[in-house]
Amino acid sequence: MSVSVDGYFEGPDHDLGWQLIDDEVHAHMNRELVRMGGFLSGRRTHELMAAFWPTADQDPAAAGPVAEFAEIWRTMPKTVFSRTLDHADWNTTVVREVTPGTVAALAVGPGGNLALGGADLAASFLAQDLIDEFRLLVHPVVLGRGTLLFRPTDRPVPLTPVETHRFTNGVTLLRYARSGPSPLD
Repeated sequence: MSVSVDGYFEGPDHDLGWQLIDDEVHAHMNRELVRMGGFLSGRRTHELMAAFWPTADQDPAAAGPVAEFAEIWRTMPKTVFSRTLDHADWNTTVVREVTPGTVAALAVGPGGNLALGGADLAASFLAQDLIDEFRLLVHPVVLGRGTLLFRPTDRPVPLTPVETHRFTNGVTLLRYARSGPSPLD
């Protein structure tokens, strides 16, 4: 997930215009995401993605990593967690509640790891100890306000550094694994 230096997932009014997703960062994300077994998102994130990615590669200006991700997004199995959405297109299943049982069932499905997107959904997963790994793309910007990626908690989550990579545009990948057993074991 993308995050500002001061910890915001999005700016005021859901602004994402501050993110520095150039071809190098996007190509890296594509290499990681194509190996996933599915995408998990909340309703808002899913609707944002579904409004753009199904036809993004039909734009003559879209090439390279953008066109590549459009194909990845269309074909990847997706699960949207929503209490209000009744139906979703584009290879998407709607699930009402985040529960350990539901997530465990998704995790044993075909493919590989599951990519989690959206601050609210991440908070639900984190509250139930359902995240194995954190991959944060830290953008070199201080927003000062917006939606925090991580909400305040009384319980620390110990992590082990796995990888750090700085892209040429200044975005830095920080990858951490949970310290201790997987919550889904």
